Amino acid sequence: MSQQDRPILTLTATLSGNVAVNRFVTPAGAQAGAGANTLGVARTAGASGDKIAVDVLGAAIVEAGAAVSAGDTLKADADGKAITWATSGAKVGLALQAAGAAGARIEVLLIPNVA
Repeated sequence: MSQQDRPILTLTATLSGNVAVNRFVTPAGAQAGAGANTLGVARTAGASGDKIAVDVLGAAIVEAGAAVSAGDTLKADADGKAITWATSGAKVGLALQAAGAAGARIEVLLIPNVA
């Protein structure tokens, strides 16, 4: 499966801190921390005060924080990367592709979430 960024809804967010591309972003405009509720995924990197596009619904490309299997339910790690959800934290997406290790970029189906 090729990686495709197919958002249904993309919103503009004003950042409250530095955010890396392809990382989860909180509703407050910060890069997500471990298990955080997320607004979506940053399409570009930005610094505090910048306005960036954030994919909120649909499929997005996200950087993995560890190995992930296709079909895993995901949450954000401490750096806003996608990791497999186990027992706690907000469920923020479904892996459409596997990641062999941290740093891989995978296609993720974003889901509305609440921590």
